[in-house]
Amino acid sequence: MNTHTLSVLVENKPGVLARVSALFSRRGFNIESLAVGPTEYPHMSRITVVVTVEELVLEQLTKQLNKLIEVLKIVELDPASVRRELILVKVRAEPEQRGQVLDVVQLFTAKAVDVTNDAITIEATGSPEKLDALLKLLEPFGIRELVQSGLVAIGRGSRSISDRALRPDRPKPVRIV
Repeated sequence: MNTHTLSVLVENKPGVLARVSALFSRRGFNIESLAVGPTEYPHMSRITVVVTVEELVLEQLTKQLNKLIEVLKIVELDPASVRRELILVKVRAEPEQRGQVLDVVQLFTAKAVDVTNDAITIEATGSPEKLDALLKLLEPFGIRELVQSGLVAIGRGSRSISDRALRPDRPKPVRIV
């Protein structure tokens, strides 16, 4: 099975996210990451879904998604796309360890957003691989709490998935890879 990142452009209406996520759960697939937010157009939202499935299953999921009236366009983003996540991680940091923790924070261009006597809360953004590497370096200090956003991703170059979706004469969108 391979991991796939889908960027799904949808109408910004109540219940759309529930219908999209229910489509995956009804078929027994775990969504590894899910992020949703507005786009450059107030009537559209973008859902970024990361799922691990076989190619044939992905094709079936895409066909089912396209049947939802509110889905405007679906694009499978390639691994070269720009991908970012956000993490907030609270690390145990006694005064004698604080300098070492802050060195790691600086190395990853992260930020210390809260410091107490025995802990530092760090904010970091980056690719999933970068954040995994940061967490591995912080583990020896003791991770007390971790919050991680879903993956957001966008294709490289000047093309936009919303360009064709806005044309009123367009046919129902098909999967674009």
